[in-house]
Amino acid sequence: MDTDVAPTEPAPTTTVSLKEWGAAIHALLQGRQQILLRKGGIHEKAFATPEEDGGFLLFPTVAHTHAERTRPEHHDLLPAGDADATDDHLVVRAGVHVVDVVEVTRPERLPELDDLHIWTAESIRTDRVEFRPKHPLQILVVQAVELPEAIVLPRLEAYGGCRSWIDVHVEWDGSGRVVGDHAELERVSQRVRSTVG
Repeated sequence: MDTDVAPTEPAPTTTVSLKEWGAAIHALLQGRQQILLRKGGIHEKAFATPEEDGGFLLFPTVAHTHAERTRPEHHDLLPAGDADATDDHLVVRAGVHVVDVVEVTRPERLPELDDLHIWTAESIRTDRVEFRPKHPLQILVVQAVELPEAIVLPRLEAYGGCRSWIDVHVEWDGSGRVVGDHAELERVSQRVRSTVG
Protein backbone atom coordinates (compact mmCIF):
# COMPACT_ATOMS: atom_id res chain seq x y z
CA MET A 1 0.00 0.00 0.00
CA ASP A 2 1.43 3.37 -0.99
CA THR A 3 1.40 5.63 2.06
CA ASP A 4 3.03 8.57 0.28
CA VAL A 5 -0.19 9.51 -1.57
CA ALA A 6 -1.92 12.45 0.04
CA PRO A 7 -5.66 12.05 0.68
CA THR A 8 -7.83 13.86 -1.83
CA GLU A 9 -9.68 16.84 -0.50
CA PRO A 10 -13.44 16.79 -1.04
CA ALA A 11 -14.54 19.16 -3.79
CA PRO A 12 -16.05 22.36 -2.43
CA THR A 13 -19.83 22.44 -2.56
CA THR A 14 -21.12 24.73 -5.26
CA THR A 15 -24.59 26.01 -5.99
CA VAL A 16 -25.63 27.34 -9.36
CA SER A 17 -26.64 30.98 -9.14
CA LEU A 18 -28.42 33.34 -11.52
CA LYS A 19 -27.18 36.90 -11.79
CA GLU A 20 -30.00 39.34 -11.05
CA TRP A 21 -30.35 43.00 -10.12
CA GLY A 22 -30.05 43.48 -6.38
CA ALA A 23 -33.20 45.61 -6.32
CA ALA A 24 -35.16 42.89 -8.12
CA ILE A 25 -34.03 40.34 -5.54
CA HIS A 26 -35.40 42.54 -2.75
CA ALA A 27 -38.61 42.98 -4.77
CA LEU A 28 -38.98 39.20 -5.00
CA LEU A 29 -38.44 38.83 -1.25
CA GLN A 30 -41.09 41.46 -0.57
CA GLY A 31 -43.62 39.85 -2.91
CA ARG A 32 -43.50 42.84 -5.27
CA GLN A 33 -42.16 40.74 -8.14
CA GLN A 34 -43.02 37.21 -9.31
CA ILE A 35 -41.26 36.92 -12.67
CA LEU A 36 -37.80 37.15 -14.20
CA LEU A 37 -37.17 37.95 -17.88
CA ARG A 38 -34.19 36.31 -19.56
CA LYS A 39 -32.40 35.84 -22.88
CA GLY A 40 -28.93 34.91 -21.68
CA GLY A 41 -25.63 36.73 -21.60
CA ILE A 42 -23.55 37.83 -24.59
CA HIS A 43 -21.32 34.76 -24.29
CA GLU A 44 -24.21 32.29 -24.08
CA LYS A 45 -25.85 30.62 -27.07
CA ALA A 46 -29.21 30.61 -25.32
CA PHE A 47 -30.73 30.89 -21.88
CA ALA A 48 -31.65 27.65 -20.15
CA THR A 49 -32.66 26.95 -16.58
CA PRO A 50 -30.86 24.23 -14.59
CA GLU A 51 -32.36 20.78 -14.97
CA GLU A 52 -32.40 20.17 -11.22
CA ASP A 53 -35.66 21.04 -9.50
CA GLY A 54 -33.99 22.08 -6.24
CA GLY A 55 -33.99 25.74 -7.24
CA PHE A 56 -31.07 28.11 -7.58
CA LEU A 57 -29.58 31.08 -5.80
CA LEU A 58 -29.84 34.68 -6.95
CA PHE A 59 -26.47 36.42 -7.24
CA PRO A 60 -26.84 40.20 -6.79
CA THR A 61 -25.62 42.65 -9.41
CA VAL A 62 -25.90 46.41 -9.63
CA ALA A 63 -25.24 49.15 -12.19
CA HIS A 64 -25.50 52.92 -12.13
CA THR A 65 -28.31 52.71 -14.73
CA HIS A 66 -30.64 50.61 -12.57
CA ALA A 67 -32.44 53.69 -11.22
CA GLU A 68 -33.57 54.77 -14.69
CA ARG A 69 -34.57 51.18 -15.53
CA THR A 70 -36.74 50.76 -12.43
CA ARG A 71 -40.22 52.28 -12.16
CA PRO A 72 -40.31 55.20 -9.68
CA GLU A 73 -42.64 53.45 -7.23
CA HIS A 74 -39.90 50.85 -6.68
CA HIS A 75 -36.93 53.21 -6.27
CA ASP A 76 -36.98 52.52 -2.52
CA LEU A 77 -35.47 49.10 -3.33
CA LEU A 78 -32.36 50.53 -4.97
CA PRO A 79 -30.29 51.31 -1.83
CA ALA A 80 -30.75 47.79 -0.46
CA GLY A 81 -29.82 46.33 -3.84
CA ASP A 82 -26.73 48.55 -4.03
CA ALA A 83 -25.63 47.48 -0.54
CA ASP A 84 -25.73 43.81 -1.59
CA ALA A 85 -23.26 44.27 -4.46
CA THR A 86 -20.35 46.51 -3.53
CA ASP A 87 -16.80 46.64 -4.88
CA ASP A 88 -15.67 44.45 -1.98
CA HIS A 89 -18.44 41.99 -1.22
CA LEU A 90 -21.70 40.42 -2.37
CA VAL A 91 -24.61 39.39 -0.18
CA VAL A 92 -26.56 36.35 -1.36
CA ARG A 93 -29.86 36.37 0.48
CA ALA A 94 -32.34 34.61 -1.78
CA GLY A 95 -32.98 31.69 -4.04
CA VAL A 96 -35.94 30.74 -6.19
CA HIS A 97 -37.89 27.71 -7.24
CA VAL A 98 -39.12 27.86 -10.82
CA VAL A 99 -42.89 27.48 -11.19
CA ASP A 100 -42.97 27.87 -14.97
CA VAL A 101 -40.90 28.99 -17.96
CA VAL A 102 -42.80 30.74 -20.75
CA GLU A 103 -41.33 31.72 -24.11
CA VAL A 104 -42.60 35.15 -25.14
CA THR A 105 -44.26 35.05 -28.56
CA ARG A 106 -46.28 38.26 -28.17
CA PRO A 107 -43.85 40.84 -26.80
CA GLU A 108 -46.24 43.69 -27.59
CA ARG A 109 -48.38 42.48 -24.68
CA LEU A 110 -45.60 42.59 -22.08
CA PRO A 111 -46.91 45.89 -20.60
CA GLU A 112 -49.96 43.94 -19.38
CA LEU A 113 -47.63 42.17 -16.92
CA ASP A 114 -46.17 45.33 -15.36
CA ASP A 115 -47.61 44.52 -11.93
CA LEU A 116 -45.46 41.37 -11.78
CA HIS A 117 -42.06 43.15 -11.85
CA ILE A 118 -40.27 46.45 -11.12
CA TRP A 119 -38.78 47.35 -14.51
CA THR A 120 -39.79 50.20 -16.81
CA ALA A 121 -41.39 49.46 -20.19
CA GLU A 122 -38.39 51.10 -21.89
CA SER A 123 -35.99 48.85 -19.99
CA ILE A 124 -37.88 45.73 -21.02
CA ARG A 125 -37.99 46.87 -24.63
CA THR A 126 -34.29 47.73 -24.93
CA ASP A 127 -32.70 45.31 -22.43
CA ARG A 128 -34.90 42.29 -23.06
CA VAL A 129 -36.94 42.42 -26.28
CA GLU A 130 -34.48 44.19 -28.61
CA PHE A 131 -31.32 42.77 -27.01
CA ARG A 132 -30.13 39.78 -29.09
CA PRO A 133 -33.32 39.80 -31.19
CA LYS A 134 -32.75 36.32 -32.63
CA HIS A 135 -32.85 34.79 -29.16
CA PRO A 136 -36.24 34.05 -27.59
CA LEU A 137 -37.21 36.01 -24.50
CA GLN A 138 -38.28 33.79 -21.63
CA ILE A 139 -40.31 34.60 -18.56
CA LEU A 140 -39.58 32.60 -15.44
CA VAL A 141 -42.42 32.53 -12.94
CA VAL A 142 -40.61 32.00 -9.64
CA GLN A 143 -41.24 31.51 -5.97
CA ALA A 144 -38.67 33.39 -3.93
CA VAL A 145 -37.06 31.88 -0.86
CA GLU A 146 -35.22 33.96 1.72
CA LEU A 147 -32.15 32.09 2.93
CA PRO A 148 -32.09 31.25 6.65
CA GLU A 149 -28.93 33.38 6.82
CA ALA A 150 -27.56 35.75 4.20
CA ILE A 151 -24.21 34.65 2.76
CA VAL A 152 -21.50 37.29 2.38
CA LEU A 153 -18.98 36.54 -0.36
CA PRO A 154 -15.86 38.42 -1.40
CA ARG A 155 -16.10 39.86 -4.90
CA LEU A 156 -14.00 37.66 -7.17
CA GLU A 157 -12.95 38.10 -10.77
CA ALA A 158 -14.56 34.73 -11.50
CA TYR A 159 -17.98 36.28 -10.84
CA GLY A 160 -17.61 38.83 -13.65
CA GLY A 161 -18.51 38.68 -17.31
CA CYS A 162 -21.73 38.90 -19.26
CA ARG A 163 -23.20 35.53 -18.42
CA SER A 164 -26.35 34.49 -16.64
CA TRP A 165 -25.12 31.60 -14.51
CA ILE A 166 -22.21 31.22 -12.14
CA ASP A 167 -21.25 28.63 -9.56
CA VAL A 168 -20.68 29.94 -6.05
CA HIS A 169 -18.92 27.94 -3.36
CA VAL A 170 -21.81 27.83 -0.93
CA GLU A 171 -24.33 25.19 -0.04
CA TRP A 172 -28.10 25.69 -0.23
CA ASP A 173 -30.65 22.93 0.19
CA GLY A 174 -33.58 24.99 -1.07
CA SER A 175 -34.86 25.83 2.41
CA GLY A 176 -35.80 29.19 3.90
CA ARG A 177 -38.75 31.55 4.22
CA VAL A 178 -40.96 31.00 1.20
CA VAL A 179 -42.54 34.10 -0.32
CA GLY A 180 -46.02 33.86 -1.76
CA ASP A 181 -48.56 31.13 -2.22
CA HIS A 182 -47.82 28.40 -4.75
CA ALA A 183 -51.45 28.30 -5.94
CA GLU A 184 -51.31 32.04 -6.63
CA LEU A 185 -48.09 31.61 -8.58
CA GLU A 186 -49.78 28.92 -10.67
CA ARG A 187 -52.43 31.53 -11.50
CA VAL A 188 -49.65 33.96 -12.41
CA SER A 189 -48.20 31.28 -14.68
CA GLN A 190 -51.53 30.81 -16.45
CA ARG A 191 -51.89 34.58 -16.86
CA VAL A 192 -48.37 34.93 -18.31
CA ARG A 193 -49.01 32.08 -20.77
CA SER A 194 -52.33 33.48 -21.91
CA THR A 195 -50.92 36.99 -22.26
CA VAL A 196 -47.55 36.61 -23.99
CA GLY A 197 -47.04 32.85 -24.56
